[in-house]
Amino acid sequence: MATGLSVHVGLNSVDPARYGGWEGTLVACENDAHDMARLARAGGFETTTLLTPEGTVANVTAVLGEAAARLVPGDILFFTYSGHGGQVPDESGADDEPDSFDETLVLYDRQFLDDEVQQAFRAFADDVRIVTLFDCCHSGSSIEVPGGADEDIRGRYMPEPQQRQLYDRDREFLTELRDSLAKSAAAAGRGPDALLVSACQDDQVALDGDVNGAFTAAVLRTWDDGAFQGGYREFHAAVQKKLPRSQRPNLYLTGSPDEAFLDQRPFTI
Repeated sequence: MATGLSVHVGLNSVDPARYGGWEGTLVACENDAHDMARLARAGGFETTTLLTPEGTVANVTAVLGEAAARLVPGDILFFTYSGHGGQVPDESGADDEPDSFDETLVLYDRQFLDDEVQQAFRAFADDVRIVTLFDCCHSGSSIEVPGGADEDIRGRYMPEPQQRQLYDRDREFLTELRDSLAKSAAAAGRGPDALLVSACQDDQVALDGDVNGAFTAAVLRTWDDGAFQGGYREFHAAVQKKLPRSQRPNLYLTGSPDEAFLDQRPFTI
């Protein structure tokens, strides 16, 4: 019998002392984490939930590291994140980012680079299935929240001036971190086989809500307490139909997940 472990991170705010006074207040991210953990438990996953102050880089990497140590080929990791997304300029010269930005998860104490996510996933054994759902926005300076000045619409993105200020402050740290990550990636060779369904495209806003984020709400409606039938591609297409054109979820693969994995019913151990 395969083992399924799931990790669910939901941040309704960040530590303003680490983000230049910015709290990044959101409403529904902790609800998202609870609801995705409930979905996972119903499917037989052993779940871990990290909420707001628990959602630090150290805690997230520790929980993922523990999962990597336990899971063996044929097992599955299910990882969800709800919170702010951000971007920082990629000045590494690695040419691995078409838009010249590293996307980030805005964790409680600092931004977590997409390259750090990949490093965490590389610790898993080959043929461990990795499924991730990110309800956040990877937005750049061109982002505008649909509706313009409507203050009732909350986008899950770090404002561009805040991103620029933090990048200027943390540039030396990020440069050293990228160098370390690049060496680790080169030593590891082949990247992890993982499937990501994210809330929107890089140039769009993921919307918060009063109960769930717009993306998580669409995921839950599509899943319909387990009534959904089909594979991950069909699931992504069905979720997409429940969101406005201003927020198109992205299906992204790293490594070479096999067709049998992609054709599995979502969240199946």
